[in-house]
Amino acid sequence: MGEANRRPPRPPLRRGRQAPARIYVYDGAGSLVGQSPALLGATRGDHTVPGVGLRAQTGEVGDDERTTPAGRFDSVPGYNLGGEHVVWADYASAFAIHRVRPGRSQGLRNSRLGTVSPDDNRVSYGCVVVPPQFYERVVQKVLGGVRSVTYVLPETRTAGEFIAALEQQ
Repeated sequence: MGEANRRPPRPPLRRGRQAPARIYVYDGAGSLVGQSPALLGATRGDHTVPGVGLRAQTGEVGDDERTTPAGRFDSVPGYNLGGEHVVWADYASAFAIHRVRPGRSQGLRNSRLGTVSPDDNRVSYGCVVVPPQFYERVVQKVLGGVRSVTYVLPETRTAGEFIAALEQQ
């Protein structure tokens, strides 16, 4: 088979689940590379609030705007304003996958990642936040240099509604 007839490799895939809050990372061949607990938006919901991406840059995101959106996202690696490596699921809404950041909330976030209650995992502004070791060993290694596809499953819609919305994208 000639070079022109070869199919390009599939992009890596990442699937996030909202309840229980877990992230699953697959390689381009569809093999599971790793899974981890994750922190999600403090507010329950499957949508992105209009304008939240701009407000996130100034830290002015209201409590009711801190949702982790459900859907299919064409993700790209990049950096946040602080120079930290992230995987952008939706740059315009400031929705990314990143590690727990150092700082005053680090201890609390790390302890919440270790609990079994999904309610304990609701503390972010809407990003999917994972343990630093998982980010470095799995997320950054598999997704940190390539475009990928991110699926975040819904928590307020049925699977049928979710699939119908994906088909309309």
